Amino acid sequence: MEHYVVLPDGTQVPALGQGTWFLGEQKADELREQEALTAGISAGMTLIDTAEMYGSGKAELLIGKTIREMDRSDLFLVSKVYPHNAGRKNIFKSCMASLERMGTDYLDLYLLHWRGGIPLEETVACMEQLKKEGKIRRWGVSNFDTEDMEELWSVPGGKNCAVNQVLYHVASRGIEYDLLPWLRRHQIPLMAYCPLAQGGDLRRGLYESSVLKKVAKAHRASISQILLAFAIRDGSTIAIPRSGKKEHTLDNAGADRIVLSQEELEWIDQEFPAPSHKVYLNIV
Repeated sequence: MEHYVVLPDGTQVPALGQGTWFLGEQKADELREQEALTAGISAGMTLIDTAEMYGSGKAELLIGKTIREMDRSDLFLVSKVYPHNAGRKNIFKSCMASLERMGTDYLDLYLLHWRGGIPLEETVACMEQLKKEGKIRRWGVSNFDTEDMEELWSVPGGKNCAVNQVLYHVASRGIEYDLLPWLRRHQIPLMAYCPLAQGGDLRRGLYESSVLKKVAKAHRASISQILLAFAIRDGSTIAIPRSGKKEHTLDNAGADRIVLSQEELEWIDQEFPAPSHKVYLNIV
């Protein structure tokens, strides 16, 4: 990998990782999905994102089976805790369950999946405790808008947040109005989920876009590669595309070689303009 993102503690991670939403849910697909994850790791996409929610732990189990014979230190494993489990009553059990399913004794990054009813101060205190116990190396949040980040910053230890993971792709640029500038000012990397606009009507004709086809042709690339290159263009964003097929995973990895020109970015801006007003988070 040529493109990396530096976390607040100085750790360098690949700008292209792998998502696992919907993976591990069908036994018949298991070997194919393991092959896809393994191919991605071999190609340098060593950051793997999952959550206790994904298949009720089945995605974590799939990862565990895939990495069993690998050197753990070569990987950067991310999981997420349900909001209702993100307090003193359940978070330690949730974290241990994720570790057991993945066959590891620590997570590189543990995220609060979205805002819930448990006070942020309690969740942060629990995350810091998990760090002290060595169960996690760092923690972050997911689906936090600007006001959520401001609130997080006001609680004790809140500034130890390592990333914010939100939906972001060329046709969903709402965060560029205020959330992304806030993260940049506070030097918090963005983790972009659904960077290929997977899910429902989010694609909005992306793969039929004449502009994206033109840019892809210029780079001898796929449209998926252009979408990923767009997502990671600023050097502070980690994109985590999901793939259950080796060929798609390797295609995603190929986005690492692409740097979009200023002219190409202007074409994309004209076709898919950034917002001129506050847009609340897209959440899938």
